[in-house]
Amino acid sequence: MADIRTLKVEVVSPEEEIFSGEAEFVALPGEIGELGIYPQHTPLLTRIRPGAVRIKLAGRDEEELVFVAGGILDVHPDAVTVLADTAIRGRDLDEARANEARKRAQETLANSTARFDHAKAQAELAVAIAQLAALARLRERK
Repeated sequence: MADIRTLKVEVVSPEEEIFSGEAEFVALPGEIGELGIYPQHTPLLTRIRPGAVRIKLAGRDEEELVFVAGGILDVHPDAVTVLADTAIRGRDLDEARANEARKRAQETLANSTARFDHAKAQAELAVAIAQLAALARLRERK
């Protein structure tokens, strides 16, 4: 019998399973704002934006943080599945690389005349900024 105080949480990307385990709470960036998911949540299917997925581990006073670059969230009363376009464990985020990606995207935006380049640079900038925000959140926890 499943514990109604926890959720089975899975975060997967096309490359690998990033996280699988029991949690008391999950927070992540939904398409129109931050989402908080507790056990027994109403079923939900929505897109997610680049940002940090925070997973409050069951029975422990700690969080797992996973950066996602967008994707789909599938919620059931006893389970949450994040199907991420790209996912990186918080501990594996590289601040220097994120700063460099942000700089490149900003330069492209400043010098771009083509719509395609502009849209791609905006998406890359959003991902880099979300990674840096996730890194800042990790530092706050330490």
